[in-house]
Amino acid sequence: MDRKLRPLARSLRDAPVVGRDGYEYFVHGVTDGIPPVEPAVMHAVVDGIRARVDLDDVEKIVAPEAMAIHHATALSLETEIPFVVVRKRSYGFPDEVAVHQETSYGESDLHLNGVEAGDRVLLVDDVLSSGGTIRAVCAALEEAGAELVDVVVVLRRIDTDPGDLPVDVTSLLDVKVEDGSVVVSD
Repeated sequence: MDRKLRPLARSLRDAPVVGRDGYEYFVHGVTDGIPPVEPAVMHAVVDGIRARVDLDDVEKIVAPEAMAIHHATALSLETEIPFVVVRKRSYGFPDEVAVHQETSYGESDLHLNGVEAGDRVLLVDDVLSSGGTIRAVCAALEEAGAELVDVVVVLRRIDTDPGDLPVDVTSLLDVKVEDGSVVVSD
């Protein structure tokens, strides 16, 4: 494991696992904002993204609401790349793109604003599980005419099946829930 990611891996050890409509959901600062996210963990996330993604041609970071926002914020501050939040609420702007999202534990509509045709974007999210959020945001970006440079998630659940995704996804750590605990794969 990349030593820069050790603070993130260590922080996952005590993440509680809760049942949510038959889905084993782990609760962690990176994915839920609770418990508090330690600065060392956020530094590890940013360092991990910078080590895995070529940011030279990225013009905007795109982050789905809500739990990708703090990752995009930290990355934006470190790189000077602005970010856009894909919201769960519509503002009715003329170029707004609405898409439907279905995840392992719910569904909602997402609304993309602030991305224009030709924008070179990086999609950042907290966790890949069912792939529903990534599929929805990729569809919105395609409809907006943006060029998707890369997709990166902090955590990829390897014990769930995201099905076919329209893009390759880079992850910082691969995890699974086993016997009621989060296990980091090497």
